[in-house]
Amino acid sequence: MKKQSKLTLSALLAAAVVAGCATAAGPIDLDQLTAAIVKASFRDEGIVKASVLETDETNRACSAADVAGTPLDEATANRLQEVNLKSIKWPSDGKFIGDWKEGEKLAQSGRGLTYSDTAQTPNGGNCYNCHQIDKKEISFGTIGPSLYNYGKLRGISDDPKSPASIAIIEYTWGKIWNAKAYNACSNMPRAGHTGIMTEAQVRDLVGLLVDPKSPVNE
Repeated sequence: MKKQSKLTLSALLAAAVVAGCATAAGPIDLDQLTAAIVKASFRDEGIVKASVLETDETNRACSAADVAGTPLDEATANRLQEVNLKSIKWPSDGKFIGDWKEGEKLAQSGRGLTYSDTAQTPNGGNCYNCHQIDKKEISFGTIGPSLYNYGKLRGISDDPKSPASIAIIEYTWGKIWNAKAYNACSNMPRAGHTGIMTEAQVRDLVGLLVDPKSPVNE
């Protein structure tokens, strides 16, 4: 951190102490002060840019609701979901299902997006960090629901070209691309929307979840 940044941070911290002691300091003032401190504390490093700390309306609204301990009101949640739904980039070639074997590699991998990586480093999906996917996997997170038998339970293997199956496949793509289109305050990363996953990678992850040959649907 440069000397100027250290001085700026020191000044902000001093201001924070004063603000914390002052009865006139309100939530908005403290939020702005916190944002300034965070901005002064980080710098660009390699492929990681400080701009990653910038949030959009959806994140800000959900963070505020979390701090308040109350869910978003229905009207706000529906509006934000609509905004996120419109942002989804659907497959350019119309193909939603890719190679499930490549999708499994992505689900297992947590690689990428660190300052020591390059722009050419393929990112992993890190899906097992939150979900059970394959019964043979002994280590998985439970923040998200189990995805084992995802396609089978939804009847995709019975007739993948039926309207119901197509609707689920499209939903699966959208959920991976931007989960907040379906749940405004979802904890799931917006993999496609934020550039974590490429279109091809999202296609392979959809394949992992819906392909009848995938171990997910054994």
